[in-house]
Amino acid sequence: MITDRISTLCDGAAPMHERFNALFALRSLATDDAIDALLTRLDAEREPSALMRHEVAFALGQMQTARAIPRLTEVLGDELEDGMVRHECAEALGAIGLESCRDALMRAVGDNKREVRETAELALKKLEHRNAVASGSVVGSAKERASASADGATPFLSVDPVPAMDSATPMDELRALVLNDDADMWSRYGAMFALRNKSYASAEATTACADVLGAALANSASALLKHEVCYVLGQLQSSSDQARASLVACLEDTNEHPMVRHEAAEALGSIADPSTEDYLNKFAHDSEPIISQSCEVALEIMRQEREGVMCTADGVQYVVNKD
Repeated sequence: MITDRISTLCDGAAPMHERFNALFALRSLATDDAIDALLTRLDAEREPSALMRHEVAFALGQMQTARAIPRLTEVLGDELEDGMVRHECAEALGAIGLESCRDALMRAVGDNKREVRETAELALKKLEHRNAVASGSVVGSAKERASASADGATPFLSVDPVPAMDSATPMDELRALVLNDDADMWSRYGAMFALRNKSYASAEATTACADVLGAALANSASALLKHEVCYVLGQLQSSSDQARASLVACLEDTNEHPMVRHEAAEALGSIADPSTEDYLNKFAHDSEPIISQSCEVALEIMRQEREGVMCTADGVQYVVNKD
């Protein structure tokens, strides 16, 4: 029942992974009541978890609901809000992609926080280059399978912040762009998503892509790029040793931006390699709530991946065959 999902979402005493499952279910249902419930969680006075507020903003963007624009705009402009949450609001406005999002994004490109202004710049460019084509695929992590719909010429379940570069672009060119910290962010994102889409061709291609992204994660100075690299590695679910080691290193680095460590934790959950479970258990007790809560969620994602579990919007769990 939707009322049960709303109750769980709004219950600050409930385990975070249960609240996330409720969020995914409400995102999938996408009714007016579901959207209203999500919008209330963007209020920091009602929802103390920055991780939850950020995930709600992400969900509203992936849903591409125009009703969320005023609230996303308000939170994006709130300089007292966590930068990770504001970044996600900017990305959500870009995902919704209506002209009514433009003014808020234009204001945000002058923001003091790098992750906010860089995200706003990307979102504005997406408004100018919008090219959303539904693929109808069912490829994605347990988190994405629970609620996502595809947007763009990609076999993956996500509305990407930047359209992928042409799939005919040579692999060496894509690799060079992703690894070049002096290249503009739009091009680097586009190259990264093109690499990801190419990786769908074979297990070898997936590993090759993951190796490149693992190198970018280890060497880039941009927290924004690194957080998106982590997200894509979670989508790929590759067994690449280099990628996995880079994700663990990010999670362990207490000087790293929390939004990067958060995405690294959830990517490790999606990859679901047994060698990383101890790291997630360790950092589930991290002093930074964003990290501890992310690891709690990641451990549940890992369980679902191992068991092939999918939870429908009405709470029914069943096993899926991802092969």
